[in-house]
Amino acid sequence: MSTVQAILSGALIGGMFAVMAVGLSLTWGMLRIINLAHFGMILLGAYLTFQLATSWGIDPLLTLVVTVPLMFVLGALLQWAFDRFGVAELNSLLVSFGILIIVIQTVSNVWSADFQRMTGDVNPYATGSLSLGRLVFPAPTLLAFGTAVVLVGAAHVVLQRTFAGRALRAFEQDRAVASAFGIDHRRLSMLLAGASGATAAVAGMLFALSNALTPSTPFEWFGIVFAVVILGGIGQILGTLVAGVLVGTLSGLVSVLWSPSLAPFVLFSAIILALLFRPQGLFTQGAAR
Repeated sequence: MSTVQAILSGALIGGMFAVMAVGLSLTWGMLRIINLAHFGMILLGAYLTFQLATSWGIDPLLTLVVTVPLMFVLGALLQWAFDRFGVAELNSLLVSFGILIIVIQTVSNVWSADFQRMTGDVNPYATGSLSLGRLVFPAPTLLAFGTAVVLVGAAHVVLQRTFAGRALRAFEQDRAVASAFGIDHRRLSMLLAGASGATAAVAGMLFALSNALTPSTPFEWFGIVFAVVILGGIGQILGTLVAGVLVGTLSGLVSVLWSPSLAPFVLFSAIILALLFRPQGLFTQGAAR
C-alpha cells in the first residue's frame, strides 16, 4: 500500500512541476528565450502569497487576484526589453540569470534569509486532505495537480483554437513568413511572456501552500523543472504535464523503495538515458501544441 501511495502522491506532486515548467517551456520553444527569471517570478509569487495571507488575512488562493496580474505585467515588460535590445537565445540565459540573482537578493532584503511559512490559521489547505481507504492525499498536492490539468488544457485549447495561438505557432515555425503575413510578433511575444509570468504566480502560490520559503529556493527547482521541460519537449504543452507526472512518480517511488537521498541520482540517470535515445524529448511527436 505504501508503494501505491508513493506512486499516486508523486504523480500529484508532478502537477506542481508541470505548472512551474509550462511557462518556461513555452517561452523557450516559441520565443527562443531561456528565461531563468521565470524562477524569480515563481519565488516572488510565493512570497507575495505569504505576505498577503499573513498580513492581510487573504485566502491564499485569492492572492492570485493580485499576483497573477502583477507577474503578467513583469513577464511582458521583460519580453519587451529582450525584443528592444535584441537579446539572442544564449544571451537571454545569461541576462535572465542576472535578473534572477537580483530578484533573489531583493527577496532576501525584504523578507530576510530566514525560513518563512504560512501558519495554519491563514492557510487552511496545509492540513486538509482527502482519504480514499488507506490512501491519503494532502489538499495542496490535489490543488497542484488539478491546477496543472486545467492550466495545460486551457493553454492547449488557446494555442490550437484561437487566432493568437495559431499566429504564435506560425511565428515559431517561420518568423520571416509569419511577419510577411502581417503577424505582429512583438505584441504576441509580450502576450505569451505575460501569460508565462501569470503561470509563475500560480506556481508560486501552490508552492507556498505546502512548503517553507527561503530566497535560495529557486536553485532547488532548476534540475527538476528543466528535466520536465526537456523530457516533455521544449514548447510542448501536453508533454510538459505528462513529463511532470512521470518525474514526480519516479521520485516518489524511489524514495519509498530505496531512499529519498537516492531519488535525484535515479531520476537524473533516467533522464540522461531518455535523452540519449530521445534528444528531442519523449513527447515531441505525440504532443500537440
